[in-house]
Amino acid sequence: MAKTMEELVSHLKTSGFVFQGSEIYGGLANSWDYGPLGVEVKNKLKQLWWDTFVKRNPFNIGLDSSIILNSNVWKASGHIDGFNDPLIDCKKCHSRFRADKLILDFDPNKIIGSMSNQDLENYILESGIICPKCEAKDFTNIRQFGLMFKTSQGVIEDENSVVYLRPETAQGIFINFKNAQRTLRKKLPFGIGQIGKSFRNEITPGNFIFRTREFEQMELEFFYDEKEDQNWFEYWVNEVEKFLQKIELAKDSYRLNDIDQEDLAHYSKRTIDIEYNFPFGWGELWGIAHRGTFDLNAHQTLSKQDLTYLDTITNSKILASVIEPSVGVERLMLAIFWQAFCEEDLGDNNSRIVMKLPYNLVPYQVAVMPLQKQQNEQAKQIYLDLLNDFDATFDETGNVGKRYRRQDAIGTPFVVTYDFDSDNDQKVTVRNRDTMQQERVEISILKTYLKSKF
Repeated sequence: MAKTMEELVSHLKTSGFVFQGSEIYGGLANSWDYGPLGVEVKNKLKQLWWDTFVKRNPFNIGLDSSIILNSNVWKASGHIDGFNDPLIDCKKCHSRFRADKLILDFDPNKIIGSMSNQDLENYILESGIICPKCEAKDFTNIRQFGLMFKTSQGVIEDENSVVYLRPETAQGIFINFKNAQRTLRKKLPFGIGQIGKSFRNEITPGNFIFRTREFEQMELEFFYDEKEDQNWFEYWVNEVEKFLQKIELAKDSYRLNDIDQEDLAHYSKRTIDIEYNFPFGWGELWGIAHRGTFDLNAHQTLSKQDLTYLDTITNSKILASVIEPSVGVERLMLAIFWQAFCEEDLGDNNSRIVMKLPYNLVPYQVAVMPLQKQQNEQAKQIYLDLLNDFDATFDETGNVGKRYRRQDAIGTPFVVTYDFDSDNDQKVTVRNRDTMQQERVEISILKTYLKSKF
């Protein structure tokens, strides 16, 4: 059956995956909280990324840097002077838009990377672009809109107290490059991974959790000597695709977009965006950028600190180049939720909602339920025993059919039911989420049986 974004959002809210932020006070635009089930998926996704790109990778180590950094960090990186979006308003309905996005929605093939604000204004006027809200053609001049959240640190608020919430996690890695390399005696090539919050005062956030002002990033900065023969860029593109296979994203649901030279960020030598076919269209999911030596050079220049790597074999200093695979946690979750969300026709005017989440990301691996209240105590003992080895839940409310549907709807792969025969044969019924087939399994080998499924 066809599904819509609105149906997915409604399901995630009512099932305990994602809640509206500040809901009891009328909500806060584009703010989302992760409920009891959503936080489990989110934590498992982050742990899987950490295990894959940091703990199990022979090159990489981890870091957790501060959210608030010295403002010179953002001066060196170019964020204070250049981290802006071109803002334009409709004079009729006063709706606000990013001028570049307005143009790309009108002409997806338009190359706008080198266009000035005046060029953007002229194109909007000459092309007859209309306001998406009211269809008027009367827009204000473009003005630059700063994307960083500014605040102050200390008792007195003046220009010396100004600090910013970080708009990305990458710079915290770059300024700690020397500390990490020296303390762990790392040799090039090596990478530093980090998971953490970032903040961007977006002009037009939206599409649920796809674009938010507060979000989490999973970023890796991989440092290497560009004189090496190894093609590290292709290596990390392949590693990212392997991870997408781990979370079972369908191959035909995403594509690799090699960004044109004219549209590259100022720091990038090459960028491949992995784009996912979201319900609202293709959108960036994961970016792999060749940042060259831009960042280390910028921080070395402003800080006057030596951020080169000493090659002890040649006794030469190397300013490392960087490959950056970066992904937003929320965007990845939206892709996972969208693929998993299904409504299946069971015939005879019956259907079911099922979240076919990958087994390594499900909130609960197994649910235990008594057939009737008389079996509550015995079923509860099985549940408590399974808790030692599995993410389990106990479900005793409503008839057994409704409980099966409830577990389907949150993605639980297996449901264990203790019934009237269990007292005699010491077996339980195990139901599979995807096939709905049931199997009698001896209680004594239940753990072994379930472990074989994960």
